[in-house]
Amino acid sequence: MPDKSFLTWPFFEPRHRAYAEKLEAWAGANLTHVDHHDVDAACRSLVAKLGDAGFLQHTAPGDSDAEKIDVRTLALSRETLARYSGLADFAFAMQGLGAGPISLFGTPAQRAAWLPKTRAGKAIAAFALTEAASGSDVANITTSARKAADGYILDGEKCWISNGGIADLYVVFARTGEAPGARGLSAFIVEGSNPGLTIAERIDVIAPHPLARLTFKNLRVPADALIGKAGDGFKIAMATLDVFRTTVGAAALGFARRALDETLKRSMTRNLFGAPLGDLQMVQGHITDMALDIDAAALLVYRAAWTKDMGATRVTREAAMAKLYATEAAQRVIDTAVQIHGGDGVRSGHPVETLYREIRALRIYEGASDVQKVIIARAVLTSVES
Repeated sequence: MPDKSFLTWPFFEPRHRAYAEKLEAWAGANLTHVDHHDVDAACRSLVAKLGDAGFLQHTAPGDSDAEKIDVRTLALSRETLARYSGLADFAFAMQGLGAGPISLFGTPAQRAAWLPKTRAGKAIAAFALTEAASGSDVANITTSARKAADGYILDGEKCWISNGGIADLYVVFARTGEAPGARGLSAFIVEGSNPGLTIAERIDVIAPHPLARLTFKNLRVPADALIGKAGDGFKIAMATLDVFRTTVGAAALGFARRALDETLKRSMTRNLFGAPLGDLQMVQGHITDMALDIDAAALLVYRAAWTKDMGATRVTREAAMAKLYATEAAQRVIDTAVQIHGGDGVRSGHPVETLYREIRALRIYEGASDVQKVIIARAVLTSVES
């Protein structure tokens, strides 16, 4: 059984503990055997199931300005789902990230048109920000959106887009040119059925997820597809990532907890030199390091989530610390789990082998680890200067 003692920490309210218990029961009943052979079909099924069960309601509240995303609930969701299935975590997270700009910055009409669908699992969402030459350098986006009499015309290309190819809704960031660099970007709602959108390439990765390269050619959207104001795109992207970057750390935490659970089972059931593996002091030292990394990651993740929920406008530093530490720590924990499992640790389909493939991408997406270090350093230096 995973450690649940962290739920007694003061970061959480009774409603969070009740929610965690409910999701744990649902995941145990529905996610023990997720078929990955057809990843598109699996994702569609998971989104539908999560929607039917009501868990996607938390990914994008925002029906009114008074409703706010509860980051602690998002983090608890991702941690729990990731312990059971990386694909279930992905399906949940992308509904939040993809609809996040609409939830945070959309007009009442945009919210009414899309959020009930994404929350019910009736529409799959995607966040189309990354380009080949501007992964972490968002200000360098080249996809363009030029003003037309009836709206905007988009041209360009996006890559590494999660849910690319299966999404009904894409939030696309493009250059509208109000000013150089970051100040000249805008965000648009693009329907997956738009004839100007082409799925140029499906991208296979070591932990299968729906990913694609998208091209936009003379893609027309109406004026009311613009989210916020023209030129607000960078602000919208960063504010959305500010919320969801913390939850990447939570997913890593879920992977790490599963790795520790598998390691504890191995240590108690595998005999070596006439005694359980866990009796060896070296193994005990590894288990200590794993448990310490997990608790430290949990403290950073839920501090960042709590800080945002308490009303902080931005949690850039806290979220970057949580994402950086939790993903790097989870990589260490999972690598140790593979080592302690010996040959079984690299057997295809074994839980720790699956975790080994799942964790690697989290150190890259939504800001690679080195980028998080730059963000943290700048925040620390700025605090000293002020």
